Amino acid sequence: QVQLIESGGGLVQAGGSLRLSCAASGRTFSRYAMGWFRQAPGKEREFVAAITWTTGSTYYADSVKGRFTISRDNAKNTVYLQMNSLKPEDTAVYYCAVKAYAPGTLVYERSYDYWGQGTQVTVSS
Repeated sequence: QVQLIESGGGLVQAGGSLRLSCAASGRTFSRYAMGWFRQAPGKEREFVAAITWTTGSTYYADSVKGRFTISRDNAKNTVYLQMNSLKPEDTAVYYCAVKAYAPGTLVYERSYDYWGQGTQVTVSS
């Protein structure tokens, strides 16, 4: 069984920073890319960022470009999301996910095979 454990969420003032981590563990599994999604109250879950595991290519939603940075540590099986210049509209539960195989776009949640439980990020104004 694959487990994804997110950490690093919390409460921060607007303009502040947080770094989320997502550690993958469990049985050996295929991993083409890992991504971060978020879901605000009353809204659908949306794509935030993704990184391909082998090449390290990165992809971002327009709303976070220039403020968020996704990275990975292959040795630790961990992906990070550095979030700077946070805004109240970034408040959401953040989820990490694994996309096991290459076909399909990285921005759609249905492309992903494994999901973490989520970590709350709250940005106060």
